[in-house]
Amino acid sequence: MACDAVVKDDVRKTTLKLARPAGVKLVIKSVDDSIEALRSGVTDKYRLFIVVESIEDAYRLAKGYSEIEHINIGGTKPREGADVRLSSTVFATDRDVELLHELSDAGIEVEIRQVPRDEKILI
Repeated sequence: MACDAVVKDDVRKTTLKLARPAGVKLVIKSVDDSIEALRSGVTDKYRLFIVVESIEDAYRLAKGYSEIEHINIGGTKPREGADVRLSSTVFATDRDVELLHELSDAGIEVEIRQVPRDEKILI
């Protein structure tokens, strides 16, 4: 997980560790530390599934590590200012929408799909 807030929250870290599927390694880092680890090559031997907490974190990660080619926005929490409903599970601010379009314009495939059997919605 790449999330600045979770790194500082022991309760959330413990919850994520308990929810981790058997056989899956969980690493929790800040977004900047995640970018540094990706750039260093230390993660090259692994298949990675990186979870972030927000569209902004996904944007920061993709801008900080140019090898990211695909982003799936599985869901976001409704929150103040997130008045744009991109799907039944994705609520975004106008700024979030700008960031997603910037990523898409840069050649990164940005999709909305909560579970694999759902139809892919491209941004």
